[in-house]
Amino acid sequence: MRVDPCFFCGRPAWPSKGITFMRNDGKSFRFCRSKCHKNFKMKRNPRKLKWTKAYRKNAGKEMVVDSTLQFAARRNVPVRYDRELFAKTVKAMERISEIRQRRERIFYKRRMAGKRAREVAAARKLVAENEHLLPRLRGSEKRRLAELAQETGQDVEELEREELAKKAASKKTKAFGGEVKRLRVRTDGGVEEISERVAGGGLVDENDDDENDFEDVDDDDEMDTD
Repeated sequence: MRVDPCFFCGRPAWPSKGITFMRNDGKSFRFCRSKCHKNFKMKRNPRKLKWTKAYRKNAGKEMVVDSTLQFAARRNVPVRYDRELFAKTVKAMERISEIRQRRERIFYKRRMAGKRAREVAAARKLVAENEHLLPRLRGSEKRRLAELAQETGQDVEELEREELAKKAASKKTKAFGGEVKRLRVRTDGGVEEISERVAGGGLVDENDDDENDFEDVDDDDEMDTD
């Protein structure tokens, strides 16, 4: 069974799948799907489309020079059938595919080496160019943090980052149906924590709802006695 590569994208075009186009001069073009066939008819260059093998090879994202790739070359040489030769060929194909996969993984690791450092450098450059858009601390706060750093021996930049993080965490967004907790001072001097729901019309005290429920129950009892 011969599996021809797609003429446009390079993917394998399996038998009975895809499209075969025969030109007037007798040359055949094999396509794995209608997408490749349409792009071929529109005379698009596969080296300029990022989803094709030609683009990836031209951009250096895939192996181009390797001894395992030579075995996939097309050979129109008739060979007399031999059972032992056929069995050896199948075993060799499995072994070659394993070697090619291992070399592709090594090629990928080498190609992606240093990517994290490049991303960090690009991020730092972006922050340096747009530093005026970042949140800043007041002068009094900076002086206070500098004095605190001198006393404790910590880094000023770390204290500033922590202060900015605290400010960002303290900013709460108002959401419909949220819950707000407050402290109420009782007449006896104690402190009581109250949770209030944020409704569409404003704040609703849960304790007030409980009191209203008790009043409704008392009214029902009075009506029953009557």
